[in-house]
Amino acid sequence: MPKLRKRHFLDYSILIPYLVLSIVGLIFVYSSTSYLLISADRSPSSLVITQAAFWLVSLVVITLMYKMKTDVLKSQQLIVFSTLLIFVLLIITLFLGDEINGAKGWISIGPLNMQPAEYLKIMVIWYLSYILSKRQDTIQENFWSDMKRPMILVLLMVLLVAIQPDMGNAAIITLLAVILLLASGINWVYSLIVATGGIAGSYLIIEFLINFGKYIFPARFQYIVSRFESFQNPFKYELDQGHQLVNGYYAMYNGGWFGRGLGNSIEKKGFLSEAHTDFIFSIVIEEVGLIGALLILGVLIFMIIRIFLVGIRSKKTFNSLICIGIGSLFLLQLFINLGGLLGLIPLTGITFPFLSQGGNSLLVLSVGVAFALNISADEKRTKLAIEYEYLKSQE
Repeated sequence: MPKLRKRHFLDYSILIPYLVLSIVGLIFVYSSTSYLLISADRSPSSLVITQAAFWLVSLVVITLMYKMKTDVLKSQQLIVFSTLLIFVLLIITLFLGDEINGAKGWISIGPLNMQPAEYLKIMVIWYLSYILSKRQDTIQENFWSDMKRPMILVLLMVLLVAIQPDMGNAAIITLLAVILLLASGINWVYSLIVATGGIAGSYLIIEFLINFGKYIFPARFQYIVSRFESFQNPFKYELDQGHQLVNGYYAMYNGGWFGRGLGNSIEKKGFLSEAHTDFIFSIVIEEVGLIGALLILGVLIFMIIRIFLVGIRSKKTFNSLICIGIGSLFLLQLFINLGGLLGLIPLTGITFPFLSQGGNSLLVLSVGVAFALNISADEKRTKLAIEYEYLKSQE
């Protein structure tokens, strides 16, 4: 087979949407933060510079990971070390972490804040994809014996996130684990039990929190309870816990079909307190309108579909599970963020993929893109090699 460099297998249908979304994200981070920064006598570009720095680091990480052989990504020693490192960081966060917005989930490293729960999302995908791919031959008959220890480890890490409390990320990590288990080829009976239990359990938890949470949870968990109360009728709590959701509605209404113009948002001027993180898509709609927002959303959904297709078409189980996990991560964050903005589900603090301000989130999502690009190239190379050998055998 003619020797081709790895750059010849680069999947531009994933890379280009990533670059577009990241650049659009930088534009809206600047737009949504500059007014308040000027009001606070700070540089209007300080937060977007930090975000841009994380993006440049992300590009370096993507380049390095793309050049790696997939065998390196399957290294048991690397995966075990990375998993244990995240586990230790979560424990450190629990005792020594900084509290931001009611959750003790950050470790300060100089001027930067690290959020281990964000990195746990990609780690769970990587770890479970490796474990499940290694046990494909026995998982049908010996599911519980094969998966007992990995599931306990994942559950412990989810609990460490939940007690910060960071219920949004805990929910995403749990759902990612369930999706990977269902995609691994386990017996359909287990799939049915897990799926039914997950849906029923989610409904019961929401109803329990709404009706009884304020009576039994300690003070540090009460902000979660208030979010569950307010999402059903935010206008009833407009001056309290429903304030953000109501002003998010106003922002989207102000935008109409074509928006007020880039930089002309009203709600970002102190009315919507988390305009640059959880509610950035409301600002997007306000400034570029529903049409512009749908175009941005379409780019993201296109990239997610492409990543899923790479996973579905993959011949190797590890590659398939990684891409299904990455696609699911992007889709879950999108659904949970938009669901919160539209009042379909309680607000969780989950950021909009690639657009929201947050260096940790951007870096983690970029690592997911790096995994997808590497695996896409590996699958293309393998397919080309098989086709070449077949044609050669026909000569």
